[in-house]
Amino acid sequence: MAYILGISAYYHDSAACLLKNGEVIAAAQEERFSRIKNDESFPAEAIKFCLKFASISLAEVDHVVFYEKPFLKFERLLETYVNFAPRGLRSFLKSMPVWLKDKLFIKKNIARALNTIDPNWKKSRTILFADHHRSHAASAFYPSPFEQAVVLTVDGVGEWATTTVSVGHSAQLTLKKEINFPNSIGLLYSAFTYYLGFKVNSDEYKVMGLASYGTPVYKQLIYDHLIDVKTDGSFLLNMDYFDYCTGLKMTNKKFDKLFGHPVRAKGEALLTFHKDIASSIQKVTEEIMIKLTQSLYREFAIDNLCIAGGVALNCIINSAIRQHSGFKRIWVQPAAGDAGGALGAAYSVFYEHLSGVRNVDPQADGMKQSLLGPSYTRHEVIRALSAYGLNYEEVEHELYYLKIAEYLAEGKVIAYFKGRTEFGPRALGCRSILADPRNSEMKAILNAKIKFRESFRPFAPAILEEFADLYFGEGSKNRYMLFTENYSNNSQQASNAVLIPGAVHVDGTARVQIVNQVHHPDFHKVITAFYNLTGCPAVINTSLNVMNEPMASSPEDAICCFLNTEIDILAIEGLLIDKKSRALMI
Repeated sequence: MAYILGISAYYHDSAACLLKNGEVIAAAQEERFSRIKNDESFPAEAIKFCLKFASISLAEVDHVVFYEKPFLKFERLLETYVNFAPRGLRSFLKSMPVWLKDKLFIKKNIARALNTIDPNWKKSRTILFADHHRSHAASAFYPSPFEQAVVLTVDGVGEWATTTVSVGHSAQLTLKKEINFPNSIGLLYSAFTYYLGFKVNSDEYKVMGLASYGTPVYKQLIYDHLIDVKTDGSFLLNMDYFDYCTGLKMTNKKFDKLFGHPVRAKGEALLTFHKDIASSIQKVTEEIMIKLTQSLYREFAIDNLCIAGGVALNCIINSAIRQHSGFKRIWVQPAAGDAGGALGAAYSVFYEHLSGVRNVDPQADGMKQSLLGPSYTRHEVIRALSAYGLNYEEVEHELYYLKIAEYLAEGKVIAYFKGRTEFGPRALGCRSILADPRNSEMKAILNAKIKFRESFRPFAPAILEEFADLYFGEGSKNRYMLFTENYSNNSQQASNAVLIPGAVHVDGTARVQIVNQVHHPDFHKVITAFYNLTGCPAVINTSLNVMNEPMASSPEDAICCFLNTEIDILAIEGLLIDKKSRALMI
């Protein structure tokens, strides 16, 4: 029996995962414990959870692996500063002390941190290191339902690589080609995230949502000045417009001059210009990814494609790839960002270092619906409710789901908490806020009164698998909210379909989660009860948190979100708390 602990940390979205004989049994992001969004610190609490779940000590773990190679990243930083000198001196002087004091000695820091968790874990034990993009590629291919696939990873930057192409066959994963820093689709998209006044490495999804409100009028300007795209989809950036190699900003004054506006200040109104900028970079990125994947399909003649890296979380791009690339089947790692790197690093050790045997199930991936985090007993939930003075109603079995359906049909917003916490950025029905998608005003209500976020942000539907084709057409079979589907051309023409305007974006698309009775039985019961009551086989599903906070994980997290927003009902492990009629114990 082999236990492998994978770790990602020190950049953003740190995480830990535990494999047992090649099977992922636990995985969690540190932010879910620290309550710091995208927490980059060493994932001590995430590691402790993984060990507790497996009922083992750290000393019983056979291999520990980190998701990237710090010395190669340091090499890239040094070479970049030398190549761009004397530009970037200020950035150089600011970053070098951090590297020389801390980041360059990650191995020693990891060993010290692990020894703190378990003094029986010897500091002298070997710690393995996997290449950053190799970790992404492994996370995409090894849990996929494919025996053979092209594997594409696209993000900001790892050590040197920003884009890699590999081919996976059985347990082998072979790197074929790569694009290196500073040429990066991820950093190009992040540059526009910065220019639009959003937070880099955090708010790129806001650019994606905003894009649907604009027109890509600056698309040609981007092609003419910022990026040279080759016929095979490879590319070169014009670094005259960017500062991320040498400065403390993503873009510079020349970039501002090109588009005729300065960087949008935080809190500044979103103008038509900003919407058009978002639309333009979204369209450019989409076209590049289509050209790249079309080239890969022609070159390798393999029908399956796996994708990971931060860009893989752009569901609009994923859908464009599915429609235009030529690949017949596409699987995207649900924790595609750096958190998933911990998982990929562990997989790399099992299959490449230990020569593990890979067994593929074409009907199911290995991510277990991404429900890999902590769960809590009803006793623990009741103890938390009592600590907050909350009364509750205990409802058993089918009546529980019926009451939830009735609340939803009445227009109430429900915080739904059940089972294990999701691993990755999407709520998939265990730490969710649920609402009635038939109400066209529900988007505005949720954004303003519950999530406290920008009004342009859309909400996604979770729909029973058996109704997916009716509402979103054939092929809408993703369980992880990683593709958008066109709603307007399907269900609005279907006489037996209940309209769901509250879960559809302004462009007529929806980021759909298909809910299967076998893979997600509890959430399937929730939606089935709502369907039996209303004829609507879908609910709005968004993460149980407010803007700039991590998704809820513990009962305390859920209770705080419930009490500090206008959520009406907390449904938590078979218990119901109605804020108006049953709020406080007397």
